[in-house]
Amino acid sequence: MTAISSASGQSAAGQVRPVVPPVPRPDINRKRLARMGWGFSAPALVVIAAVTIFPIVYSVIMSLNNVTVTGSGFSLDGFTFSNYNLLLHASLWRDALFFTVYYTVVTVIVELVLGTCIALVLERLVAGRGYMMALLLLPWSMITVINAELWAYIYNGTYGVADYILGGLGFGHPVILGTPTPAIIGLMIADIWKTTPFVAIIVLAGLVMLPGDVYEAAEMDGASGWYTFWRITLPLLRPTIALAVIFRVLQAFGLFDLPYVMTGGGPGTSTQSLAILAYNALFKNLAFGPGAAVATSTALLVLLGCLASLRVFRVQVGQEGN
Repeated sequence: MTAISSASGQSAAGQVRPVVPPVPRPDINRKRLARMGWGFSAPALVVIAAVTIFPIVYSVIMSLNNVTVTGSGFSLDGFTFSNYNLLLHASLWRDALFFTVYYTVVTVIVELVLGTCIALVLERLVAGRGYMMALLLLPWSMITVINAELWAYIYNGTYGVADYILGGLGFGHPVILGTPTPAIIGLMIADIWKTTPFVAIIVLAGLVMLPGDVYEAAEMDGASGWYTFWRITLPLLRPTIALAVIFRVLQAFGLFDLPYVMTGGGPGTSTQSLAILAYNALFKNLAFGPGAAVATSTALLVLLGCLASLRVFRVQVGQEGN
């Protein structure tokens, strides 16, 4: 009776009071979760700071000091710019800088062109793409030192395959790794053979993510394949290409193991990169101040190059968007 009378009372009174949804409470655990995340990340951050950030900062400090080597180690004897002044007036540093920049520009451009062509072919494959990608990744998965030894055998003047091929084509028997220009070209070929698959995989990932409706519209408009590539595919791939350029510039500008194993920086100093110059100054000549200055200037040049590349590609992508 009570329920019946209550229901009748509600109907007599008119409309039933609407149900008000509860007001969502703020996440009171957000700060606690953030503190917990920082707590779990702290050991890894400490390790990264110890093995990465501290050596970089200490290298910069060493480059701005007179470093004196003693029997018990070395000491910092005062702030100075003499190490950088020595670099600017040293022909070794200028030659190493020219070789490193020239090597980086040539190899990155060739790898981008070849990698993009390979990616376009793989993107069109329907059957066997996985096997082709596995074969493509074999050079990239090879350790650089082993890759250098492999190409050193190929270029060997006594039993190398390259010497046999060049002799059969009538070019004689040049000492490839013993002559400056052939040695530079030989290093570039070895680097391009190893890292072009890396660029191809990055570009292929960008190709797969491109929208298909754009190509359908272009096909309906009667656009040719060449026009579609230059006006649609390439502009849409610019962020992907920018990523590949940054990775390759970082790797190529830090060139060390390939010339160190194959030529040792020679003949003479024709294949001596900035990394090899810094290694020789620091660990062979014990010139810690100039060696740290070489390392710091190299890192600064890489940073400026990557920022310039990002700015160029960002401007181009913005123009395409407008």
